[in-house]
Amino acid sequence: ISGYSLIVQARDSGTPPLSSSVTVNVDISDVNDNSPVFTPANYTAVIQENKPVGTSILQLVVTDKDSFHNGPPFTFTILTGNEEEEFTLDPHGVLRSAVIFKHMVSTEYVLCVQAKDSGKPQQVSHTYVQVRVIEESIHKPTAIPLEIFIVTMEDDFPGGVIGKIHATDQDVYDVLTYMLKSEQKSLFKVNSHDGKIIALGGLDNGKYVLNVSVSDGRFQVPIDVVVHVEQLQQEMLENTVTIRFENVSPEDFVGLHMHGFRRTLRNAVLSQKQDSLHIISIQPVAGSSQLDMLFAVQMHSGGFYKPAYLIQKLTNARRHLENVIRISAILEKNCSGLDCQEQHCEQSLSIDSHSLMTYSTARISFVCPRFYRNVRCMC
Repeated sequence: ISGYSLIVQARDSGTPPLSSSVTVNVDISDVNDNSPVFTPANYTAVIQENKPVGTSILQLVVTDKDSFHNGPPFTFTILTGNEEEEFTLDPHGVLRSAVIFKHMVSTEYVLCVQAKDSGKPQQVSHTYVQVRVIEESIHKPTAIPLEIFIVTMEDDFPGGVIGKIHATDQDVYDVLTYMLKSEQKSLFKVNSHDGKIIALGGLDNGKYVLNVSVSDGRFQVPIDVVVHVEQLQQEMLENTVTIRFENVSPEDFVGLHMHGFRRTLRNAVLSQKQDSLHIISIQPVAGSSQLDMLFAVQMHSGGFYKPAYLIQKLTNARRHLENVIRISAILEKNCSGLDCQEQHCEQSLSIDSHSLMTYSTARISFVCPRFYRNVRCMC
């Protein structure tokens, strides 16, 4: 407890007794009676041979229960085990290499490290750090090619995480880093540590091939990453049909079914090969295991097929479509539960282009806007 606030009253012996009160604040001064604490108590780390001088090996973590002026900043010192000065320890507790290690020279070092706090008198504590020198990387990283589909309203893409590169390495202790060539950094970024791909705002319609690579410090491997951007038109939204699937998650649909279902759907609803199928969005149905897929079909001439025509085509081909994935319903008006006839049901569809949903798997990622369907009875 750092302090107390007391109210003290003095009362005299007169008749009637009179009194007054005063507040007494008592501050408790901290005494430096706690030593720094290492977490964990002792450390184990590895470094590959032939890593350059200055390679980070370990970050020491130290806390102190005393107040701030009796705790950090801490002073770190290597007491023993560094007689040949193979290691350095910076003021932030980062242990780095001071030489290029060779596995054949020595395979293990044990360092005794001291942490000293800033109090008076200073308190100290110690930890032991075991550093193993292992052989350098002998396996190249492997990465899965990634294809990303982005659907957005015209000139209204807000940007965000659009996918993640999945890479592995058979060398157990290899640390993988990701890099994007500089000429593409005005449109995209890649997180160097976890491989997440970030698109900046204002992407134009079209196809982008990203020059991405992954490195384990010795080997650098290129990764095929292709981004497709499709911008929606308002007329497209006015001619949409929804297929509702049963018992499927968005990620499973994207990763397992989307390519196959798109191909089967094209065969079912396209009148001419030059017609274009546009998957606008996929979205879970709240409170269920169902999934809605919103799509429209553009004619070669430029217009869009009416929903009633598409629904007729879908109904006739439903058995073939369900060979790919189970369909719960085919929706156009979506007026179930409203006590009105079909011609008196009015539906409006709205797209929230700033609320993007990203469904990502190892090989494919689908980024689409959230949509809302509003229906009302006009009778």
